[in-house]
Amino acid sequence: MASEFASALDTFRSKVDEVERYLDIDTKRARLAELQELAADPSLWDDPQRGQSVGKELAAVEDDVKVYEQFVTKLDDLETLLELGEEEDDEESIAEVKAGLDELQADFAELEVRVLLGGEFDSRDAVLTIQAGAGGTESQDWAQMIARMITRWAEHHGFNVEEYETQYGDEAGIRRVTYGIKGPRAYGWLRSEHGVHRLVRISPFDSNARRHTSFASMDVVPEMDEAADDVVIGDDDLRIDVYRSSGPGGQGVNTTDSAVRITHLPTGLVVSCQNERSQLQNRETAMRLLKSKLLLLEAQKRQAELDAVRGEQADVAFGSQIRSYVLHPYQMVKDLRTGYETSATTAVLDGDLDGFMMAWLQWHAAGGNPVGADVD
Repeated sequence: MASEFASALDTFRSKVDEVERYLDIDTKRARLAELQELAADPSLWDDPQRGQSVGKELAAVEDDVKVYEQFVTKLDDLETLLELGEEEDDEESIAEVKAGLDELQADFAELEVRVLLGGEFDSRDAVLTIQAGAGGTESQDWAQMIARMITRWAEHHGFNVEEYETQYGDEAGIRRVTYGIKGPRAYGWLRSEHGVHRLVRISPFDSNARRHTSFASMDVVPEMDEAADDVVIGDDDLRIDVYRSSGPGGQGVNTTDSAVRITHLPTGLVVSCQNERSQLQNRETAMRLLKSKLLLLEAQKRQAELDAVRGEQADVAFGSQIRSYVLHPYQMVKDLRTGYETSATTAVLDGDLDGFMMAWLQWHAAGGNPVGADVD
């Protein structure tokens, strides 16, 4: 039994060495010291935006280092305990090692998540836009169901959801909604949801109770707090429209033209914000969202160029159909990229998405070749 425990501890020791390299712990420790020095400088908060940015990065780096070091300390303690237990033939110590190995497995799962969420923007908050597809009320109702699913997922994880813009359907549902999802590694988790989501069900809007297929898309980008320093946009590149915010059924929710829509003419990107109190606040928020999208677009171009140099195939299906939700004639949600599926459709639509997200992270880390067949 003790030899099995020793073998398990050796396996964890080799794995933690890999994690140390992937998380680049030495670099994080050096950066942590720099950030702690910056945070101790009273003049930091002369610029509140910079103070918030430093504080957020400090918390993230500190957390990574802390979780890693706690794991290593537990591993060291178990190795010592096992050695003493074997020397003194102490069954109680051996039993403690067994219990400790179970805890270590759970702790290592947390480290693995941090490795999988180690992308360039994964630590950032997310901006998420849900858009109803063709099909009128059917698709608009589906878009609202997806919006509820995502906000419920965020609530389950203690994330904050800020609504930037909502365009309601004429009869039911929503045409489009944009949220800011704020929490640890929000973008890293939610980028798995980028693409087209398909629903198959008996329509509640069809008096003949026929089966309908509806589509809605989800666009996910990382929110950039400091985007103003990294993206320069010429005034001639923008078309800015102002309009009156509207609520369900098209009713006005504001007596002034405070909502703002910005179109970036060179790329065709469009962002809107209508939920701040003033036109100026809406414009500032919309510009921040636009700059976030432009930064991600530039990063994707760089990656495509690197892939071309390396002879790798870019993900040409990015943004295409990713998942099917079948409610009739059977119950099934299946991810068409990873093959991950479940019949617990009610739980999924209530925000239970972690299984799909983890499967996507592992699939993406392994190279991301499509494995799922469509479901009908």
